[in-house]
Amino acid sequence: MGSSSGSPPSWASEPCIMGIDEAGRGPVLGPMVYGCLYCALSYQHKLSSLNFADSKTLKEDKREELFENLKTDDSIGWATDIIDPRELSAKMLNKVKVNLNEISHDSAMGLVSRVLGLGVLLTEVYVDTVGDAEKYRIKLSGKFPGIKFVVAKKADSLYPVVSGASIVAKVTRDGALRDWVLEEVAESMNRNFGSGYPGDPATKAWLDHHKHMVFGFPSLVRFSWATCNPYFKDIVEVIWPQTVDMHLQVT
Repeated sequence: MGSSSGSPPSWASEPCIMGIDEAGRGPVLGPMVYGCLYCALSYQHKLSSLNFADSKTLKEDKREELFENLKTDDSIGWATDIIDPRELSAKMLNKVKVNLNEISHDSAMGLVSRVLGLGVLLTEVYVDTVGDAEKYRIKLSGKFPGIKFVVAKKADSLYPVVSGASIVAKVTRDGALRDWVLEEVAESMNRNFGSGYPGDPATKAWLDHHKHMVFGFPSLVRFSWATCNPYFKDIVEVIWPQTVDMHLQVT
C-alpha cells in the first residue's frame, strides 16, 4: 500500500509496528527523504525473510527490486516525506532558524501522524536516531503517548521494519534526484552532479561550474550547507536600499 492510498488496509485494526528512516541527510544536492514501513505485529516475523537490509549495504538494483516487491505486498504499508532542498535551506537560514535535527524530527512525527490518520493501530514504532536517542524517544512518546517507541543508532541494521523503511527512503530519493527537472535554463547547465555528497569530485566540479556570482546556485542545491561557502568568496555584494519610514502628517 503506497503513500497515495487514502483507505486503511484490512489489517489496520490489528496492533501494528512501524519503522522510520531517512535518506539524503548529508548531501549538498537534492531533497532529504523520510520513509516509513508498517505492518501488523503478527506479520513482523515474515519481514525477516524478505531480505530487507540497511539500504546503504545494498546495490542499487537490489534496492529497486526489494522496493518493487514491498509495493506489491498487501501486508505492508509505506509512506514518504520528500523535503525539497529549497525548504531545507529556507528553514535553516530563516530568522528563526530550524536546524536539521528539528526538520528530521518533524518529518518523522508527520509520518506517524499520517499513518495514524489512515486508521492504522500503531502500537510500536522503531526509529533510527537523530541526535540523542533517549531525548528523541521522550519527544516522540510525549507527542504520541499511546505508542511504544524504540529509538536506536543503526536501527536500519537492527530491525527489519526499519531496514524496509530505509529502502523506501533511499529508492525514493534516488528516483527524485534522477528525475529532477532543473528549473534554471542557462545553456551551460548539465546534470553531471554525481552523488550529491560534498566529498564527491563530480559534485564539487558541478557546484563550481554552476555557481553564479549574483544569484547563487540552482534550486537543486542546499545553499545553507557550509559546503557552499567557499564558492562564494568572490560573490558580488548586494546592497539593499533602506526602507524609508513614511509618516502621515495630519493638520
